[in-house]
Amino acid sequence: MSDYTRVYFEGLGIDFDLPSVAFSVGGYEVHWYGIIIAFGFALAVLYGGRMAYKWKMSLDGMTDVLIWGTVFGIVCARAYYVIFEWSYYKEHLAEIPQIWNGGIAIYGGIIGALIGAAIGCKTGKIDFRNLLDLGALGLLIGQGIGRWGNFFNQEAFGSNTDTALFRMWSLKIHDTLEANSSALAQKGMDVNPDMSVHPTFLYESVWCILGFFILNYIVQKHRKFKGEIFLLYGVWYGFERMIVEGLRTDSLYIGDTSIRASQLLSLIIVIAALVCIIYNFVRLKKGTLPDRLKITPVSAMNNTEEKNTENENVTNN
Repeated sequence: MSDYTRVYFEGLGIDFDLPSVAFSVGGYEVHWYGIIIAFGFALAVLYGGRMAYKWKMSLDGMTDVLIWGTVFGIVCARAYYVIFEWSYYKEHLAEIPQIWNGGIAIYGGIIGALIGAAIGCKTGKIDFRNLLDLGALGLLIGQGIGRWGNFFNQEAFGSNTDTALFRMWSLKIHDTLEANSSALAQKGMDVNPDMSVHPTFLYESVWCILGFFILNYIVQKHRKFKGEIFLLYGVWYGFERMIVEGLRTDSLYIGDTSIRASQLLSLIIVIAALVCIIYNFVRLKKGTLPDRLKITPVSAMNNTEEKNTENENVTNN
């Protein structure tokens, strides 16, 4: 565990050594990044399994969704990154499958997970729109926790700042900015390797965790139609990503332009999700939205059973 970097939080007046390696087993190093990603994934799966039980969704079907979604999610997360970095990978084809060397994209993972989930829902006979709502909440859990893996790797940070309270700096950040300063300048971003940067990983983590609690409350108390939570996720996460992506120094760009791929995609997602939400609520108000909610949470079923029992007791008395 000798791979440490000193991290300085100037605004907080603290600094400490941050390890990237958690422990070694049989000569193999286990990194904190992988542990944190796995932990976020596990919590998302546990939450999804619990909600699937409460909604009386087939656990065997959910297993199909998990398997297909995970496989497609990993493949597409890598493919998305490789596509936008093709100028490099076309000369290094052997590195394309080497995910352990870095280079995956969340949006690619989400796209792949949706494709895999659709297949899993088909084979497992699960309502895809209900699954989307559970999946959105699971994504917020996984993203909120997983971003801390970026912190331990000292990556996915933003541009320079001397005002942000949680601004940070490390030698690894310095070396990364110094190595990429000319490329960033070509995209219109001037950086100073000796200055602190925005902890964009933290911004996204806090936003996703907050979004989970808000959308979890809505799904428990106020969900009006299937797919609503997934659309709200699109608005919530897309809005944050659109803003924070503009601060990041590791963005994927569209060709030789200065247009950030994830920023443009976030804008499209926010607009599309808002249009769908408005459309569905208009239909809901008019009473033309068919089959609004096919599932009944266990809590609601229990309340109904209690009321029926009370009515039977009154009648018997």
